[in-house]
Amino acid sequence: MKIVWSPLAVDRVFEIAEYIALDKPSAAADWVDTVFESVKRLKEFPRSGRVISEIQLDEFREIILDNYRIIYRIEEKQVSILTVRSGREILPVDEVLA
Repeated sequence: MKIVWSPLAVDRVFEIAEYIALDKPSAAADWVDTVFESVKRLKEFPRSGRVISEIQLDEFREIILDNYRIIYRIEEKQVSILTVRSGREILPVDEVLA
């Protein structure tokens, strides 16, 4: 299965990395690497993330990485990474379902 990152998800990863870099630049770079690495498993195991509690639809799932949620959707031939959010933020459902 192919993994496709939305522009929003990529922007969010780098926004979060910029915030982390304010305290520790090397940790920010490591975090970005970890995000992209953690998503690779979805090629073979797209259902390995948990169903998003706010949506409760099987095709919308998330990977929890430290304090962050990597939100994705399982489609017929690909996994679409929709956004990355802090676990402390309320998930705007319209951002995911759009």
